[in-house]
Amino acid sequence: MSTSPAATTQPAQSNRILSLDQFRGYTVVGMLLVNFIGAFDACPRILKHWHDYNSYADTIMPQFLFAVGFAFRLTFGRRAQLQGLASAYGRVVRRMLGLVLVAVIIYQVPPRAATWEKLTQMSLVEIFGEPLKRHWFATLMHIAVTGLWLLPVIRSSTFVRLLWMVGSGLAHVGLSYWFNFEWVNTGANGIDGGPLGFLTWTIPATIGTFACDAVASARGRPNLGGMLGWSVVIMLLGYGLSCGTRFYDVPENQVAELRGQKLATHPVVPETAAVKAKVKEGQVSSFLAEPPFVPPPGADFRKWNYWMMSQRAGALSYLTFSAGFSLFVYVLFYVACDIWGLKLGFFQTFGTNALLAYIIHDMVGTALERFIPKDSPDWYMWAGVLVFFFINWLFLRHFEKQGVMLRV
Repeated sequence: MSTSPAATTQPAQSNRILSLDQFRGYTVVGMLLVNFIGAFDACPRILKHWHDYNSYADTIMPQFLFAVGFAFRLTFGRRAQLQGLASAYGRVVRRMLGLVLVAVIIYQVPPRAATWEKLTQMSLVEIFGEPLKRHWFATLMHIAVTGLWLLPVIRSSTFVRLLWMVGSGLAHVGLSYWFNFEWVNTGANGIDGGPLGFLTWTIPATIGTFACDAVASARGRPNLGGMLGWSVVIMLLGYGLSCGTRFYDVPENQVAELRGQKLATHPVVPETAAVKAKVKEGQVSSFLAEPPFVPPPGADFRKWNYWMMSQRAGALSYLTFSAGFSLFVYVLFYVACDIWGLKLGFFQTFGTNALLAYIIHDMVGTALERFIPKDSPDWYMWAGVLVFFFINWLFLRHFEKQGVMLRV
């Protein structure tokens, strides 16, 4: 890990893409907001994670992976040209393994045993199973593992990367059918898809590499209309996949009988009877899921399944829609920053030191939460949010002025 600007893998300041820095800064700010505010009763519903549909909070992490894919494609090509392929590949592997270590240290786990005797009686699965499922595989770990998973194809053609992305998504569906969906949603619930989540987090990261190609290879402005069009197509594809959730609507006469059962019995491949019943209804609306950002019925009326937009499950529909949404938001930033010349210093401060922001925000939030009760009124909660951002900004701005950027 390095705090020296000269030792980072980022391109020189003159080669930076302003829209990417601003987009990353917006994403970091959004992450800090939803991570801090979600603990309070007064938090607006759309700023919380609900695990069964796509809220605003759920759009943040896919944008991280989109930015990672964009920057990965951009910087790897430059490093390979300057230092050779072997050096470039070695550098990426070291960086990602370093990020794995950072994740293991930051995402601390509860004590695995109270005594040495109890620890020696536990199996490796008992010791490390829950940390892997519940604690370590959060944002930083997913970035690291997804980066390593993308490494074999990062220099490949669009077609090869597309096949890699589709294959990864299909592998996730198959593994979810086998065991992963039920495993992640039972016991100590997983986070962000659990250890196999990288397969679908590959989707926004790969879309980020496509966006990089469109921007970096363009003579002048990229084809923004085409990028917007593809963002809509990808979002519609994700929404279309989410419509599979309607096969898990509970018939009215079975609501009482199945009350208390959250997960569908067959969460990936719906029962034939459910499909036939839906077809028999003969109404197009009965096949359409709620739009993203609109809450679905509760689990009494629709059982949780793989096709709902779930960040916890790392569902294919969720990451597909969110990849398109990330591309859409990035295009807006490109227009605002690279065409109109707009730049928000607040986003710049958070975006150029994202890892440091991620590390310190939890400490700042924990300190402030001691003085903000969970049931605080709106005004007090939002005042706490302002103080939270001000303290984080003070730290980051200090390091920015000193030229200290934390990189792995």
